[in-house]
Amino acid sequence: MQKRGLEIGSQAPDFSLKDQNGDEFKLSNYKGKKILLSFHPLAWTSICSKQMLSLEENYNKFLELNTIPVGVSVDPVPSKKAWAENLQLKNLKILSDFWPHGKVAKLFNIFREEDGFSERANIIIDEEGKIVFFKIYPIRELPDINEIIEFLSNK
Repeated sequence: MQKRGLEIGSQAPDFSLKDQNGDEFKLSNYKGKKILLSFHPLAWTSICSKQMLSLEENYNKFLELNTIPVGVSVDPVPSKKAWAENLQLKNLKILSDFWPHGKVAKLFNIFREEDGFSERANIIIDEEGKIVFFKIYPIRELPDINEIIEFLSNK
């Protein structure tokens, strides 16, 4: 089986996706900040909801660490908007990798063709656009938010 993900130290591929409000999020517009891309398979599922809520709950901590956290999944913008409202997200952007379907997940080599969605993964991109952290989690496992905060605190 082919290795998933991209190499630590490699340049992150630039991309542009719409968030839950239809606003554009373009990776290259965030040079000088770290970005946490938190990929989750599908909105409206319990583990994915907990994953996004952990980002929302720690949003200010991420900002203190010069990091912008964003959620990413293949769900369309209207679904993302309804889900964000349901979860009462106030700060977190959740991006729609809907069309072309899974394009950004494919750029990061974590799209699961057989399932039609991405792996559950956390990817940290540094201020220069380089990948400094890349971890794929078992699909039914909630990523440990403290692992991410600790990694960022030591960077």
